[in-house]
Amino acid sequence: MDKIDRAIIKILQSDASTPLEKIARAVHLTPTPTWRRIQKLEAAGVIERRVALCNPEKLGVGVTVFVAVKTAQHNAQWLDRFARGVREIPEVLEFYRMSGEIDYLLKVVAPDIRGYDAVYKKLIKVAELSDVSSSFAMERIKVSTALPVDYA
Repeated sequence: MDKIDRAIIKILQSDASTPLEKIARAVHLTPTPTWRRIQKLEAAGVIERRVALCNPEKLGVGVTVFVAVKTAQHNAQWLDRFARGVREIPEVLEFYRMSGEIDYLLKVVAPDIRGYDAVYKKLIKVAELSDVSSSFAMERIKVSTALPVDYA
């Protein structure tokens, strides 16, 4: 991946709907080689997909909750059941297996505390958990989906 590819990725991460001609001008290429580069980045899995980022408040899910989960179960069957169940909860936006004191960390959106409580009740039905700790985000200070490209 060269500096032109990285520039293309920066543009697409900022706005995936940027017209091809505008991207080409920005990277000092014509549209055809720019399009070929984008196709290669997609084929290589560098660009996984193009999405629309929506405003959570306008969609009625303005409360963000970080949920730390601990479990006494550490086997493949339990993890498979838990992961399947969590994937089926649409309010869970991100789900990570962690190192350290907590086993799993989830990023959840909900309309309010009552809405989060409904998500919590779904979560505890999925699998046996030894501890669930919820932290409500008070303010969104930085939110980005753009990855740094200088390491590629």
